[in-house]
Amino acid sequence: MLILTVTFVVSLLVLIGAAKYFTEAAERIGLSMKLSPFMVGVVIVAIGTSLPELISGIIASAQGHSEIVIGNVLGANISNIFLILGVATIVSKRSLQLGKEYIFIDLHFMLGSATFLILFLFDGEISRIEGGMLILGFIIYQVYLLPSDKLDEMPTLNDPEIVKKMDKVQWKDIVILAVSAIGIYFGARYVVQSISEIATVLDVDKTIISLTVLSLGTTLPELTVSIAAARRGQPEIAVGNILGSCIFNSFMVTGVASMINPISMPFELAQTSVIFLIVAAVFFYLLSQDKKVSKWEGMLFLLFYLVFLLKISGLA
Repeated sequence: MLILTVTFVVSLLVLIGAAKYFTEAAERIGLSMKLSPFMVGVVIVAIGTSLPELISGIIASAQGHSEIVIGNVLGANISNIFLILGVATIVSKRSLQLGKEYIFIDLHFMLGSATFLILFLFDGEISRIEGGMLILGFIIYQVYLLPSDKLDEMPTLNDPEIVKKMDKVQWKDIVILAVSAIGIYFGARYVVQSISEIATVLDVDKTIISLTVLSLGTTLPELTVSIAAARRGQPEIAVGNILGSCIFNSFMVTGVASMINPISMPFELAQTSVIFLIVAAVFFYLLSQDKKVSKWEGMLFLLFYLVFLLKISGLA
């Protein structure tokens, strides 16, 4: 059991670290190739912070562990809203202000993506057709963002002087991209394998581990970015990163995984997490109507996350 736990922890750290280096190298290469700020910031970087969920979902689906896919997606989205938003609000120097128009566009798409995910889960299976519809939803979201002035969570793109200096692709970045891609693959592969073996040894459902430990681990990149943005006094980036990650998880991670293999899971197994996801999405929507999230509301989010962990683990 100790070896399995160490394998899981090391694999998860490799997955997260490799995703970070991959994203940063991809950003520098994109800037050097003179791609638009939208392509680099909203596509490359946004997808990069969700690579741990995406790659682990693809591998889990290919190996027939669909409960790991959906458990990770549901758990990651709940962590994004309750845990990451709560922490970002508390560490911020002031209340998180949600004055930017695109925040509410993201918020509406987040509600829409969560609704589609929950509706498709009701019959216990997400088919390839439904997966294709989820991917289409993400494409619509990206096209809608094309004319927007959405800020990027990577400070590089928001500094014109740094962008100007990047006029040639560095071989170092290509090597980092290739090595980190290999790290992402093997990290995700052994994460999925160790979860399956740990669940067998402990005689617990793989969904439970995916909803808690795996989802918490794969949301660490979003947690780091959001805390840094909140401390810099850029709440729009912090909240936009959280919402964008939720949209990507629901639409793309679930969609791509179900295109590889239809995702099967009895709705009863996901019922508790689905209820918490509904509460998280609706509660955040209602609280954000005054265009800010206070520190006290952030503490309430953290309390909800604690209750979620207790309920899922069977301790409450």
